[in-house]
Amino acid sequence: MTIEKTLNGTELTVVVSGKLDTTTAPELEDSLKESFEGITRLVLNFENLSYLSSAGLRVLLTSQKVMNKQGEMVIQNVNETINEIFEVTGFVDVLTIE
Repeated sequence: MTIEKTLNGTELTVVVSGKLDTTTAPELEDSLKESFEGITRLVLNFENLSYLSSAGLRVLLTSQKVMNKQGEMVIQNVNETINEIFEVTGFVDVLTIE
């Protein structure tokens, strides 16, 4: 998994590529935690995300809870496979997916 972050004022865009699973989820979680301060909009770009496990879903849920208190979180460019995971788990009702 690779993580690319771009800060534009109070908007942070994070491009996540590869697999977000039990092995890589802690890396994303740590990367997001160190970036939350002062952010009012978090954009997660999943264009190149090929796999998402329950550990990855947990990181997304935790991030959503943080951003609910200080702004908004949006997930963009979700492929069919990842979108199906969001639908089956009910995350489509919790997350903002564009």
